Amino acid sequence: MAAYAPEGVPSSDHLKLRTIKLPLDSDSIPDQHVVVEVLWISVDPFIRSKMTGNDGGLDFPQFGLGEVITELAIGRVVRSKDGKFSEGDLVLNAFSPVAEFYVVPAAVLRKIDPTAGVELPNYLSALGMPGFTAWLGIEVIGEAKPGSNVYISAAAGGVGMFAGQLAKLKGCRVVGSAGSDEKVKLLKEEFGYDEAFNYRKETDFDAALSKYCPNGIDIYFENVGGKMLEAVLNHVNKYARIPLCGMISDYNTPWTEREGVRNLLNMVGKEVMMKGFLVASYLNRFGDFVKEMEGYFKQGKINSKHKVYNGIECFQECFASLFTSSNIGKVVIQVKP
Repeated sequence: MAAYAPEGVPSSDHLKLRTIKLPLDSDSIPDQHVVVEVLWISVDPFIRSKMTGNDGGLDFPQFGLGEVITELAIGRVVRSKDGKFSEGDLVLNAFSPVAEFYVVPAAVLRKIDPTAGVELPNYLSALGMPGFTAWLGIEVIGEAKPGSNVYISAAAGGVGMFAGQLAKLKGCRVVGSAGSDEKVKLLKEEFGYDEAFNYRKETDFDAALSKYCPNGIDIYFENVGGKMLEAVLNHVNKYARIPLCGMISDYNTPWTEREGVRNLLNMVGKEVMMKGFLVASYLNRFGDFVKEMEGYFKQGKINSKHKVYNGIECFQECFASLFTSSNIGKVVIQVKP
């Protein structure tokens, strides 16, 4: 992190690629530590809030200037001075340096079973933080039930694609919005959405929601914020529930310049529950999530899509792409083939 970016999309002025030498001889590695070669890196929009130099509404510590940024990543152990890990083990690290190699205390790593029959990128999506986030919003906070009317914004993104599929598996009617006709087709044909619309074409969100959600909205999985949230509040049903996952439309804008929501009073009259959540507060439910999601996955009931970039040098480019609606599915970097 070379410099903070309080507004706009971080560029090469803010994110710098640096080359250093990392000694791998045994004497250079502390006890209970391992050396990891990074294979796959998740690229997530929430880390934008860690690059501003200020709070911005999310209680995340900022990346330190001059320090390596971190992301969820998969790697392979290439040196080990811990009895629980051997060379060749595949591991998951929630706070992996965005780097080709790193040295880390073994205790922060989780092993991946190579015989499980799961393609590695799915540990960064369906079985990782995006899938867990979707599950928390639909299952725990949304309390989805058969017949519930569910609307999901940014529905073709890394979290939205799983939120919609999970809601369908709960017996809900599911509507999504996305930024292209290609994504709308994907939502309906591959992810099983009942309806979907292109918000770039149908720009009157009130009219679109009247058209696609004629029976109102019982659960709104919020990924966008701004004008979309305001429109949704005109269509919520009594006792609707709104899990606040993110508000990507505002991530690159100082809070003083963000879109205001003028109809919050609707929440009072409809007794709506709106709740923000961070996955770190629900880690006690991660086991429940993995058990349920793995079952769906093995039965072929959950589909996933990945937008794969190659090489660590493209991190800034693919991070910037998160704010353009150009990607379909979960954005990941394949560092090593």
